[in-house]
Amino acid sequence: MTGSSVMHKRIAIIGAGPGGLTLALILQRRGFRPVVYEQGLHDPNRERGGSLDIHEDSGQLALKEAGLYEKFREIVRYEGEDFRVADKTGKILLDEVAEPNEQGSRPEIDRGDLCDLLLGALDSGSIRYGRKLDRAVSLDNGMTELHFENGEVDTVHLLVGADGAFSRVRPLLSDVKAEYSGLTMIELNVLNAAENHPDLAAWNRRGKMFALGDRKGILGQLGGDGRLKVYASFEVERDWLDTCGIPFDQPEEAKRRLLELFGDWDDAIRNYIRYADGPILPRRIYRLPIGFRWNRRPDVTLIGDAAHVMSPFAGEGVNLAMQDAMNLALAIASHPNLAQAVEAYEEEMYRYSSEAAQESNDSQILCFSDDAAVKLAGLMNGFQERDGGQ
Repeated sequence: MTGSSVMHKRIAIIGAGPGGLTLALILQRRGFRPVVYEQGLHDPNRERGGSLDIHEDSGQLALKEAGLYEKFREIVRYEGEDFRVADKTGKILLDEVAEPNEQGSRPEIDRGDLCDLLLGALDSGSIRYGRKLDRAVSLDNGMTELHFENGEVDTVHLLVGADGAFSRVRPLLSDVKAEYSGLTMIELNVLNAAENHPDLAAWNRRGKMFALGDRKGILGQLGGDGRLKVYASFEVERDWLDTCGIPFDQPEEAKRRLLELFGDWDDAIRNYIRYADGPILPRRIYRLPIGFRWNRRPDVTLIGDAAHVMSPFAGEGVNLAMQDAMNLALAIASHPNLAQAVEAYEEEMYRYSSEAAQESNDSQILCFSDDAAVKLAGLMNGFQERDGGQ
């Protein structure tokens, strides 16, 4: 049981994404009063990313510890587990369809809805928006002094970096920086797909679609608001966004140029680009080295992408962040001091995050290899046969 000396320690979490919010909520439910600092002026999660599949053995366990599992089940989309794989000619090589009323182990929820769920359970005042961390200073008494760009200063017993791939907390623990993964993705949106483009909505179905070929990909995912989130994906050099000449700030011209890059692909797949609405967001995908560890400190640790950012091809990012949050919160609540809690959390986290990072790396290599669609469909069919045989 936690001693009062730990219960009254000041814990600061940098970043109000799913990981940071989950950590704050589980700690709050165990009597702690953490504070979350978020650089955005308001909740940023509706603008970041699309639909998330929340796994039974990680993200869902964290939601149970946060007391939100039943509410989560009321709003998730089990039908979002549909998954289709095609090659560039439009040939369907894998067509997984979730059975009506079947509750699978990886239901879908939009990132904004997930974070609204977490925010609704947190004490008012526990999140402070508009606080961008400028620097953190280690003090002689073992505490950490936080300096924010707005001039505010805080002093804490435990600093948790939940601030993503380019964490400002990570440099306190390591000189290692996230590196370019070799993959660049262009994010587009097809709004209200069922009504505006019923042909594409029918082709995509209710979940995810991966079309792969020529070391490129077009990935589509249906969100809860009816939009198709689309990722045109390329295995290219890091400077490709700077040298390709595509004016991403001019959506119609950018779409025309992207369609040229997929010029010999089937029209049903090219429609994911052709039908896109609004701004287009180019992004490089980064990762930390597989098996990354840092120099342990009793007063600073990391969760989520700050600890183990990887490509999205294992589908583990948000689930790992929530698993980290749960494990760290439970360690803090069950150890007599923060040093022991941090050590217990980090050793376990290194193990499972390394496994996920290896899986992510292997999946990225497969998806951008020759005959990628055939290989991915074969891999998924193998999983189905294995699981069906248990």
